[in-house]
Amino acid sequence: MIPTYRKQFNREFSQEKYQRFKEILEEKSGLMPAFRVSESPLFLSKGFEMKLLEASQSIISQIKNISPEKLLKAVPENCRVPGDTDQPHFFTIDFGICKDEAGEIVPQLIELQAFPSLYAFQKVFEDTFCEVYPFLSGIRNTMPEEDFRNHLKKLIIGPEDPENVILLEIFPEKQKTAIDFALTEKLLGIKTVCLTKLKKDGKKLYYESGGRLIEIKRIYNRVIFDELDRIPDLKTEFDFRDEVEVTWVTHPNWFFKISKFLLPLLEHPYVPKSYFLHEFPTHEKLEDFVLKPLFSFAGSGVNLHLTPEITDVIEDKENYILQRKVQYEPVFEDINGDFSKAEIRLLYIWHENEHDPVLLENLGRMTKADMVNVDFNKKDAIWIGSSHAFFAEE
Repeated sequence: MIPTYRKQFNREFSQEKYQRFKEILEEKSGLMPAFRVSESPLFLSKGFEMKLLEASQSIISQIKNISPEKLLKAVPENCRVPGDTDQPHFFTIDFGICKDEAGEIVPQLIELQAFPSLYAFQKVFEDTFCEVYPFLSGIRNTMPEEDFRNHLKKLIIGPEDPENVILLEIFPEKQKTAIDFALTEKLLGIKTVCLTKLKKDGKKLYYESGGRLIEIKRIYNRVIFDELDRIPDLKTEFDFRDEVEVTWVTHPNWFFKISKFLLPLLEHPYVPKSYFLHEFPTHEKLEDFVLKPLFSFAGSGVNLHLTPEITDVIEDKENYILQRKVQYEPVFEDINGDFSKAEIRLLYIWHENEHDPVLLENLGRMTKADMVNVDFNKKDAIWIGSSHAFFAEE
């Protein structure tokens, strides 16, 4: 796709440049990425970009028309956090890059979340591609870096002093996304704090820094609340279900509300048909669908090869969906003449009291396996891992 840019990139690519690329990321953040970064960006046409944006706008409009009461049903009773908000602060949409029956390259919705992805990292990622391959600067994101920073500052810090705003995670130093935490700290001047380090006094939360207890007024939340139960012997002063005087960015309830729960409710040519497992109609064929648990992260629990024996033994069928399979198209040529497939994630933010979200960046993920997860690829595969999309005229 976009042969001119693909050919130029492949001509200029070298392992030395790839190594330098990773070194620059480490220099800028102080950390080496704990996940694999792809050697290559995605090159996509402006026409494909328009399809992405049109589909996203339709999805956003449909979601805004779903009642708060219906959305709340997505949140398990034992995971409901007080102080819910009218809309999320973050909104991300994943599309597979596929081919339709007419042979046209089209996006197909894979998943959507109201959970922050690698916003700070992805901007630096794009910048680094442009540093190592200067010709990419002509087709980069047109949003000025200062505007990008101001959007995140307004959203995450809001009216507060950065000292009173934290990025909250559980054991952040162990997370694969730690590089994004470090870049967020540099970008916004806030601290990353482990959930186990929070201090609670009545309805107020505090963290310790430099021998002082500092009140927390806004929480940039990176904790996936329902995964806390999987950590044995976890001891904290604060439980998410406690009523506390903080502003959540974004509120934990939205992790469930904007999720696979919505897929059966959405309609669009670029949205594959989905059903709740307990509502799967008899006229459909199981082998045409992918099984996905409602409450999972990073692809866990997904099953691509279904039989009645697998689905019949599932007791809580209302907590699973079946999504029609889509065929990812291998269109991204590497230096050896092999091809990778990819997903693209659009990274929106949603300012408080604004009608529509703002698109800040994108995140690409490349693979040569059945699933977009580097663990499923051959160890010596290239053109796989985290990436970034550049859009250009064909």
